[in-house]
Amino acid sequence: MKFGVVIFPGSNCDEDIIHILENIMGQQVVRLWHKDHDLQGADFIVLPGGFSFGDYLRSGAIARFSPIMQEVIQFAGKGGNVMGICNGFQILTEAGLLPGALLHNKNRKFICRNIYLKAQTANSLVTRQIDAQRVLKIPIAHGEGNYFADTDVLKSINDNDQVLFRYCDEAGNITSECNPNGSIENIAGVCNANRNVFGFMPHPERAADALLANQDGLVIFESILALAKA
Repeated sequence: MKFGVVIFPGSNCDEDIIHILENIMGQQVVRLWHKDHDLQGADFIVLPGGFSFGDYLRSGAIARFSPIMQEVIQFAGKGGNVMGICNGFQILTEAGLLPGALLHNKNRKFICRNIYLKAQTANSLVTRQIDAQRVLKIPIAHGEGNYFADTDVLKSINDNDQVLFRYCDEAGNITSECNPNGSIENIAGVCNANRNVFGFMPHPERAADALLANQDGLVIFESILALAKA
């Protein structure tokens, strides 16, 4: 599978995701600069974590107008798979490709630590290989990871099985105490109604290499690559 990784000014997890896709998963990767107008034939687009220009206004609010995003929006509209991690998730919500919004963390502080989460659906490309009872330990690093959706949107994404992950404790209990940023209903990630655009705040690329003593994030990439094998 050929992955396209979009790079914005300020992206600092681009090489992390490229390393995992190329060196750990053995896939072809092309780098897509935010001013590009060509997705270079990529089968799957990734918006990595880090920062993007204009985040001082609101994370992703300016980056969503980058030339490359017009291509990404068209690609997704035709059924192409797109995944946003952290800042990438924020950009996808700003672009209207995912429901809801990412607000400032409830404690108004940047949070960088390991958290626990559980997959909430097997009906998505990024979670279908994950046991529903498995607890994943994956890092977060964000200041605006507080997922919010109004009552109607929240009901819709729950009814349509669009919630990908929820924050939980080490035993798998989903409680307010294990919610690191104030996200509504502990939501850590969602997909769109067509199930081809995915976004989440935790960084699986930081938990997918044996050298880091944590490979819990690998299952997300393995789930994606099951598509290519099929």
